[in-house]
Amino acid sequence: MKAIFKASPSPGALYGEVADLAPKEDELLIKVHRASICGSDLPIYQWNSWAPERIKVPMVFGHEFCGTVESWGSGVSGFAKGDFVSVESHIYCRRCLQCRQGQSHVCQSMKIIGLDGPGGFSERAAIPARCAWKHRGDKFKDLGSLMEPLGNAVYSALVEDVAGKTVLVLGCGPQGLFATAVAAASGAASVVAVESSSFRAGLARRMGAKEVAAPGDADLIGKLLKAGKCPGGFDAVLEMSGSPQAISLAFKAVRKGGRITAFGIPSKKVELDWANDLIFKGVRVYGIVGRRIFGTWEKMQELLDSGAIDIAPVVTHSYPMKDFADAFSAMVAPEKNCGKVLLIP
Repeated sequence: MKAIFKASPSPGALYGEVADLAPKEDELLIKVHRASICGSDLPIYQWNSWAPERIKVPMVFGHEFCGTVESWGSGVSGFAKGDFVSVESHIYCRRCLQCRQGQSHVCQSMKIIGLDGPGGFSERAAIPARCAWKHRGDKFKDLGSLMEPLGNAVYSALVEDVAGKTVLVLGCGPQGLFATAVAAASGAASVVAVESSSFRAGLARRMGAKEVAAPGDADLIGKLLKAGKCPGGFDAVLEMSGSPQAISLAFKAVRKGGRITAFGIPSKKVELDWANDLIFKGVRVYGIVGRRIFGTWEKMQELLDSGAIDIAPVVTHSYPMKDFADAFSAMVAPEKNCGKVLLIP
């Protein structure tokens, strides 16, 4: 079969023939229909940041994908040939304390498809059957690879109820755009966002943001609070960028007794006024890792099936897998006005 793979510990990747797969006892073999590029695929492709310490080459990467079931191992039941599935990228052990207490999204032995083992930038992929989300039909077949990142946003936005609440979204990359749509669809009184890209700011408005400010705007806090009609601060702040400046802003913009969702990964250590910004404000901070398995999946399926959210506008580019270099270039080129990038086998 053909796949995008890292052949050596260096920047770039190759597209070509790799060995065919046979499912292990607990696995499904799926024919990949769509894959999508995550921001965390960039360090693998560029071979920088954390990737050289974690990724073992040669390896097919990619962890956002969907497809149809072709075959399965002897220990698998509940699936039929042709079932359309999206992939939960986190392989959880089902044995540790966290898994036994309904916290498998923070499993002690967590492995990630496409990072710790072969992924889905390929014509076929073998995945643990427990990591497959079976759709009721194929209505969202062309968007099925987005279920994994959408789950991050659903968990981020709805870790607490947002109905009737004021919400601030910091960073309107694909995850922030999804979170904006989820908050708006879930009854937030107002959704305000901060984003430096004028293109993504426009997408944020389309996804439900009432107002979008730029990080460099004069009196940014005042502008945000006025737009959200919340002079005392926002009920919920969703930090989706990982920018140290945005993290600082989150603690300044949240109201006393409010909550902050921490999803974005900063590139360096962040300073925090622990006493004044956290303790004395009585703020709740939630660290978001992946999605709740499979509670978050139920929520996002309901949001999609009901038509409450439309995630298609976030997809701005699609490429055949053989043109993967163009796809990765689009991810980092400002002039490409990039949202989410799909890869088609």
